[in-house]
Amino acid sequence: MTISTISKPHERLAEILAGEMEAVNTLIRTRMASEHAPRIPEVTAHLVEAGGKRLRPMLTLAAARLFGYGGDHHIRLAATVEFIHTATLLHDDVVDESAQRRGRPTANLLWDNKSSVLVGDYLFSRSFQLMVETGSLRVLDILANASATIAEGEVLQMTAATDLRTDEAVYLQVVRGKTAALFSAATEVGGVIAGASEEQVRALFAYGDALGIAFQIADDLLDYQGDSKATGKNVGDDFRERKLTLPVIKAVARATPDERAFWERTIEKGRQQDGDLDLALNLMRKYGTLEETRTDALAWAAKAKTALTALPDHELRDLLGDLADYVVSRLN
Repeated sequence: MTISTISKPHERLAEILAGEMEAVNTLIRTRMASEHAPRIPEVTAHLVEAGGKRLRPMLTLAAARLFGYGGDHHIRLAATVEFIHTATLLHDDVVDESAQRRGRPTANLLWDNKSSVLVGDYLFSRSFQLMVETGSLRVLDILANASATIAEGEVLQMTAATDLRTDEAVYLQVVRGKTAALFSAATEVGGVIAGASEEQVRALFAYGDALGIAFQIADDLLDYQGDSKATGKNVGDDFRERKLTLPVIKAVARATPDERAFWERTIEKGRQQDGDLDLALNLMRKYGTLEETRTDALAWAAKAKTALTALPDHELRDLLGDLADYVVSRLN
């Protein structure tokens, strides 16, 4: 397959960065090994080998190559980013009591919650070992802060998800924690290790932050109007799981007393019955919140593209712009 025949930007990125990604995957396999606890590579391999776009590590590699980096620390950092991501997925599946991820049974279902949590902890530890090997205190600071922000976002989501007082500002804080923090850290450390200027590093952060927010808002919107075959989720899963995402938050903000009572029953109290999802969708359509959410996602994607203007003129910069368009193209 040649680059010219690949239409999706993440696939074109994967083709361009194939050699470096192979080095990243080799390092991941090496570092997820454990001489004394074979359960660790078993659980890790189940998730790591399950596929996925490897988007976050590719962002690190792309950012480093944008600035002509010639060393190998970006390989360590890309593996670090993937380890942090995998650790959070292991923990998330336990917290959410998930049974499936990427079309396969989750690790907590195949093994148990204890194994998932402890292997996630192991991967976090491995990620910090890899960070230290770069010898960059700046990189360590960025990724350590991202790890703390991710955990903070997950705890905030746990408390805010079924609280009707949750507004758009809190939602954005959750999204920045659980999704955007690792996107922005991934791009930022790639620039730092390659010696980009402060202005350029800030632009990389802004790009990753906006891309991550656009990605999550689009994901939340597709839960209500996506194609189940394409998304791998059933329409309304977030509603059934009582998650307050942006389309619902917007509808709650405009609800009449009777409508608010409906949201209290279904989201806060979890007393759902047949027909509730249809009523929820009707309320979102009544107030135009699905279309507003789409507009918000497109606006964040546009912010991501604007941030790229501070970066060098390069094929990879154009691809990162295409990637911002792609994460919201699913909404058309």
